[in-house]
Amino acid sequence: MMSTLVRRALLAFLLAAPLALAGAAHAQTALQRSEIEAVVKDYLLKNPEVLRDALVELERRGKADEEAQRVKAVTDLAPKIFSSKHQVVVGNPEGKVELVEFFDYNCGYCKRALDDLAGLIKKNPDLRVILKEFPVLGPGSVEAAQVAHAVRMQFTGDKYWTFHTKLMSARGQVGKTQALAAAKDAGADMARLAKDMDSPDIKAGLQEVMQVADALSLTGTPSYVVGSDVVVGAVGGDELQNRVNAVRDNLKKCGKSSCG
Repeated sequence: MMSTLVRRALLAFLLAAPLALAGAAHAQTALQRSEIEAVVKDYLLKNPEVLRDALVELERRGKADEEAQRVKAVTDLAPKIFSSKHQVVVGNPEGKVELVEFFDYNCGYCKRALDDLAGLIKKNPDLRVILKEFPVLGPGSVEAAQVAHAVRMQFTGDKYWTFHTKLMSARGQVGKTQALAAAKDAGADMARLAKDMDSPDIKAGLQEVMQVADALSLTGTPSYVVGSDVVVGAVGGDELQNRVNAVRDNLKKCGKSSCG
């Protein structure tokens, strides 16, 4: 069994191997390149677990880099994420703690996460929730998002939440027909809605969300931004509450959603 120190040294060597071998090709050393390769090959065949450790380390570094890029994107795109003219705000519109949800009306996980979001709004009177349609599951999702953007031009706050929950709770695949029915049930002016759906503002709003989602490397729905954290997937109400609590604590400590 090799010592931890030796394993770490070998792991570092493997991660730097391409550069090391390239340098060896241009420098005169005691061992020629072929001899170095033979030594490395022999060691790896006898200790294949080193490769596993290297892959684990590479994955860790990749995740760390991705997280750093997401944090930077949240900062750079803060106006579009938290205060875009194309978004809908529910909960407390003046709340200091902010949570953004990217969702698709045809996403089963989003439908199940609806209760999580409703519970967060109820438990946290200082929570400002921003809803962003992220229609990635086909033409029906795009149609539903277009209707929802037109509804946004009529409804805000609780009235929009009524429409949103009706459509999110619909069974089966959702498209334009189901979205229009939910809008009508919520009391929308259907003549105005039809006119607003032709507005260039609808297309601009959807394009903006897609650009933000791409910058945040979002890979599915639901996805959330809580403070400076990006959370991908239906992680559950308890985890989201923990994130909300962390933001609230940071606001008290340093006046920002993220201290450091």
